[in-house]
Amino acid sequence: MKNIDANGHVRGESLFIDDILTKQHSLHAVVFCSDIAHANNLSLDISKAQELTGVEKVIVAKDIPGENQIGGILLDEHLLAEDEIHFQGMPLAIVVAESQFIAKQARKLIKVNYNELPIITTAKQAHIKKHYINPARSFQAGKVNEAFTKCKYVFSDETFSNGQEHLYLETQGAYAEKMENGCIKLMSSTQGPTVVQRIAARVLGVPMHKIEVDVTRLGGGFGGKEDQATPWACMVALATHMLNKPVKLVLDRHDDLKMTGKRHPYESTFKIGLDEGFKIKAFEVEFLQNSGAAADLSPAIAERTLFHATNSYFIPNVKTIVHSCKTNLPPNTAFRGFGGPQGKYVIESAIAKAATELNVPAWKIQQANLLQENDKFYYGQKAEKVEANNTWIQLDKAININQVEQEIQAFNVSNQQHKKGMAVMPICFGISFTNTPMNHARALVHIYQDGSVGISTGAVEMGQSVNTKMLQVAQQIFSINADLLKLETTNTTRVANTSPTAASATADLNGKALMKACNALVKRLKYVAAEELSVGIDTIKLINNWVYINNEKTALNWKELIFKAFWKRICLTENAHYATPIINFDKGKEKGHPFAYHVYGTALIQTTVDCLRGTYQIDRVDIVHDFGKSMNLGVDLGQVEGALAQGVGWMTMEEIAYNDDGRLLSNTLSTYKIPDVFSVAKEIRVIPLETEGNDMAILKSKAVGEPPLMYGIGVYFALANAIKAFNPDYKIKFHSPMTPEKVLMGLYEETT
Repeated sequence: MKNIDANGHVRGESLFIDDILTKQHSLHAVVFCSDIAHANNLSLDISKAQELTGVEKVIVAKDIPGENQIGGILLDEHLLAEDEIHFQGMPLAIVVAESQFIAKQARKLIKVNYNELPIITTAKQAHIKKHYINPARSFQAGKVNEAFTKCKYVFSDETFSNGQEHLYLETQGAYAEKMENGCIKLMSSTQGPTVVQRIAARVLGVPMHKIEVDVTRLGGGFGGKEDQATPWACMVALATHMLNKPVKLVLDRHDDLKMTGKRHPYESTFKIGLDEGFKIKAFEVEFLQNSGAAADLSPAIAERTLFHATNSYFIPNVKTIVHSCKTNLPPNTAFRGFGGPQGKYVIESAIAKAATELNVPAWKIQQANLLQENDKFYYGQKAEKVEANNTWIQLDKAININQVEQEIQAFNVSNQQHKKGMAVMPICFGISFTNTPMNHARALVHIYQDGSVGISTGAVEMGQSVNTKMLQVAQQIFSINADLLKLETTNTTRVANTSPTAASATADLNGKALMKACNALVKRLKYVAAEELSVGIDTIKLINNWVYINNEKTALNWKELIFKAFWKRICLTENAHYATPIINFDKGKEKGHPFAYHVYGTALIQTTVDCLRGTYQIDRVDIVHDFGKSMNLGVDLGQVEGALAQGVGWMTMEEIAYNDDGRLLSNTLSTYKIPDVFSVAKEIRVIPLETEGNDMAILKSKAVGEPPLMYGIGVYFALANAIKAFNPDYKIKFHSPMTPEKVLMGLYEETT
């Protein structure tokens, strides 16, 4: 099945928040935010703004009828600042006017007084001062200290991985309208409709059933709209509640960049120990996560960093600790991979460090330590249906890793201005929310009298084609034409208590719930057909819009069957619930079985560096990826290619920069560079792994949203190897992204 949204997107007919036909007398809101990073004794003079013609209301913290609190995991974040400012971009007031233009004019008239306080911008500064969001988390397996004493080789170093701007095409936004009986309907660009519903109800001081959240689709999310879509929806809900008029708020790009959090930067130190056969016997790492000014999702992201700290490798003795460091930056948040990429970058840096010191290719160490069946992850889960070695072997058969390395060496010998580098990047990524109670979903299916079907789930369509996959599930079970099926919007009144569309688990959770609902309806319909045809129910099949007895087509088609069922007063609606079995995790012991399954893959990346200019290109990326038994290979290939591009951007050019005052310097698309057609690999080949898939995945088709981003990490090390080929004195700094500036400096650095 092709992407069902493709036609609407190409024709410009797909609806987003800014496309909603607003009601008459709708108002427009803009946010007045802080221009300093840390202060107290805050006071606002809104009088001149309030007097401007066309301004309905300037809303400040004291106007909030419920709680001025939007924290999800921890209650540590105000919707509007009260006495203290914690970061540049922190919302101080909401200006509501007849037009966005008037609201922006009024915003300029607000005066602010405050007392400035010291500013912390880096995780290391916060760590020294012991400024943390919450207590540290630590995982451990084996006897790490003892193991290091027995290692033949021990190496240590530090790493830095920068943040990353989500840069979704559709900026943050929401539209609210007042309904009957004090209810409010919210149209929000959010990955978490229930999060928006819960927090909006908290802010207004009303029960959740008074708030209806409806999501048609997002123009991109990447994690940036999991929790950080919430404040803007709360703001329009608050304005509508106070003014009894519809209110719309869509951030412009500059405000979005300034006010929202990014992928977490990490400053980390590692120690790695190997035996004479290059087996990793011990690994220790301390992660410093730059959480920003409030928790947001930082504790959960830190946890996933720990889960993925050993990537695709079995290491018997491991100790990891992560500190979520509180700084005066916008609260950082979820971003595709959710802490996993930051963890994997450190273990790959540790292997690269060991390889450099031992003068062996890093891929030799990687291959020697790949997970094997029944190995144990250091957090306690047994590795089952392990595909790490299989993806490596299949890639090696397709491209011959050793031969590629020899060809690169030959090129480098005969070329002075240009040098090539390569790196292998294996991945292993767990699929599930690591917070076990979040692993559940519901689906609501209506079959109408004419045989058409309406489907509601908790999945949010944001460009990943989850709607297409949901349609495929229903079509396969009902065995009817796709044009009889309709995917409804994601709505908290139709499907309640949803988990966010995140963690690559959405298709599995919602697809399994939908499968249960459809199968329950099919079972009822088979009873009707069996009664009509006077045969046993076990002989009835539904095939291509017709009822079959065993393998013989009858005169009863789908539409007639549905009408007969309706006439017999059979229930043609089903609400099904699915909760992932088996998974569990004991946070007291930091052990358990947190993931339904793992996704594996191996990539080989080849790059060329211009040693005069410091510029570079990615020549090709060859990937063997574990899709399971892909239910839609076209969609899944698109996800791999898109994730790879995003991972390449994070590792090479997307450089978030704040000054010492906490001001975002990379605050425009001229100062923040994302990959374009000239930046991505010249050739990409994605080969599906030959595998039977996993029953825990929907139709054995494994999750594909986040895991492929990690292939981009290999580009960093391929570039480092190319630099080393030109400059034998080069010492890799493990400081990403690998911008052309860093490449040029590395090419000509001298031994100190």
